[in-house]
Amino acid sequence: MSNEVQQHPDRLMLPGDDQIQDADLRYHDVLENTAFDLYGLYNPREEGGFKRMPDEIAKAVSSGVAYLYTNTAGGRIRFCTDSAYVAIRLTLPRITRFSHMTLIGTSGADLYEDHPETDRSYHIGTFRPSASMTEGYASIFRFGTRKRRYLTINLPLYNDVSRVEIGLQEDAFVEGGMKYRNTLPVIFYGSSITQGACASRPGLCYQNMIARRLNMDYINLGFSGCCIAEDTIVDYMADLPMSAFVSDYDHNTPNAEHLRNTHCKMYQKIREKNPDIPYIMISMCDFIHHWNQAILRRDVIFDTYRFAREQGDKNVYYIDGESFFKGEWEDCCTMEGTHPNDLGFHFMAEKIGNTLGKLILK
Repeated sequence: MSNEVQQHPDRLMLPGDDQIQDADLRYHDVLENTAFDLYGLYNPREEGGFKRMPDEIAKAVSSGVAYLYTNTAGGRIRFCTDSAYVAIRLTLPRITRFSHMTLIGTSGADLYEDHPETDRSYHIGTFRPSASMTEGYASIFRFGTRKRRYLTINLPLYNDVSRVEIGLQEDAFVEGGMKYRNTLPVIFYGSSITQGACASRPGLCYQNMIARRLNMDYINLGFSGCCIAEDTIVDYMADLPMSAFVSDYDHNTPNAEHLRNTHCKMYQKIREKNPDIPYIMISMCDFIHHWNQAILRRDVIFDTYRFAREQGDKNVYYIDGESFFKGEWEDCCTMEGTHPNDLGFHFMAEKIGNTLGKLILK
């Protein structure tokens, strides 16, 4: 056990703590240490916790959203340090275990090195949870050398996190990380696919891929099985400061008729409050496995796009979900016929990122 853990008898002993023996280790609570930049979360320091939207909004939308809004999908920590290693301690109030996702994807974290000279980020390590954990875990990545580095940690996609501690060498400095290109985030609204199912680790959901490619900030408002465009959440999103809105809204509606009754209505509400931002509409990505329903739903989404264009909206964009996986590898892009695997998310990130890149980088 490290000296730092011994100095905090009130702290849980988590799996992995006994593997971190560095005598010069010092843990920093990211909510208390403002040198760590927090992204993709709703006022974490003011609220004293990790969540994606206000309590009162989430609870008013649906019981499903009220359960999922504290999952840290899209949550990122950015900082700069000269420590020779980075450790992480995540305290988890409950452990999400799925048959179709890795434990690293639901509950793990991964580490990227950011390069300000190129505005790009590259994966260098993964913080692996213990398969037997019950309350969280500790993990460490060692660089092998000591120098100034800009870093990003992506938080779990399908798990609540009650405490995040970053461990660095005691004499290492820590300060703010690389800044994102866009001052206001891109908002993504959608289903379990938007939330990140079934990326093998957090950095491989499509929004994190795009964020690295474009050095783009964003907020993930994907809610597994609970994306049906209720007035409460649409009104909330319409009032958010944003640089663009991505409507990945399709899967969770019970049928095409419900989609028709809500899809254009959502566009109109968000466009009314945000007349100048790019608005991107996406249809179902797993087209070949649900082609009958996918065609009906795609027609609804394209009708919204056509309506917007007829109203004179020149900053609205449509991406056909059938195009994401089509080609040689189309039968290899999902985990079980619905949720993209890493290959599927790569293709989504490529197409959506191409559209966003033209809008954000211009």
